[in-house]
Amino acid sequence: MARAINKVAIIGSGVIGASWAALFLAKGLDVVATDVAPAAEASLKAFIAAAWPALTRLGLAPGASQDRLSFTTELDVALADADLVQENGPERIAFKQDLYRHLDQVLAPDVIIASSSSGLTMSDIQSACEHHPERCVIGHPFNPPHLVPLVEIVGGSKTSAETIERAMAFYTGLGKRAIHVRKEVPGHVANRLAAALFREVVHLVSEGVVSVGDVDAAVSWGPGLRWGIMGPALLYHLGGGAGGIEHFFDQFTGPLTAWWKVLGTPEITPEVRAKIIEGVHEEVKNRSLPELEAYRDEILLGLLELRKKKG
Repeated sequence: MARAINKVAIIGSGVIGASWAALFLAKGLDVVATDVAPAAEASLKAFIAAAWPALTRLGLAPGASQDRLSFTTELDVALADADLVQENGPERIAFKQDLYRHLDQVLAPDVIIASSSSGLTMSDIQSACEHHPERCVIGHPFNPPHLVPLVEIVGGSKTSAETIERAMAFYTGLGKRAIHVRKEVPGHVANRLAAALFREVVHLVSEGVVSVGDVDAAVSWGPGLRWGIMGPALLYHLGGGAGGIEHFFDQFTGPLTAWWKVLGTPEITPEVRAKIIEGVHEEVKNRSLPELEAYRDEILLGLLELRKKKG
């Protein structure tokens, strides 16, 4: 019998860790967080309190309560009785390996250790585990994890199929849209897609084709609206008309591959960096970061509610 997951230990309570904690609490789990940063506990509780109205709007699980959160600066105290660990430490391989070596020594063999790492591979991380590397897996979220459903599940060379299955079931049970990345690649999947788009954004801006504000508008008021509903492959199926994806390839393979050949490969020189920074601040105008975040989250909530309604 697979271990039931009722208590989650959060290692690192920065932006991602705090958002994970808020989600886990909203789903009726017990959460113990650990972080040695000054004022980490106060910051974590403030984040969760601020996120709670949105989580309430999306629907709380029976028994969900902010009171089911505990905090400690002692790592081993946080690990005691944990059924799953969600690790959100710095993206430094030496740090991760030292941490996982310790986790592997002190945790029961059936406790999943999931990393939020966006760039490091689990094969590298779990290489430090001498006892049970098979229970280590990437569970990579997207900011903010308490709202954005996607989570990428990536096993390392020693991760077991059972761990993948359990991780997929756990995150799916929380209402996340879990995908199984079947092969380790730098940046996993979604960040690679985002990086590919941003590369062309940088190219177009640096070449004077378009302003930062207009290229952001081109994405968010054009294909970005559709991407919030369906992925590119399915959208191109619709783009093929009555013939679907087959007709799309018949009709558009030539133009599409021609564009591929002239996509940019820009360098972020000091001049290009300055140009984009200036353009971002022009687009921001006098809006603060909290105002932009609130705007983003309100639109996200509306989209999530609509998608839930439509199924």
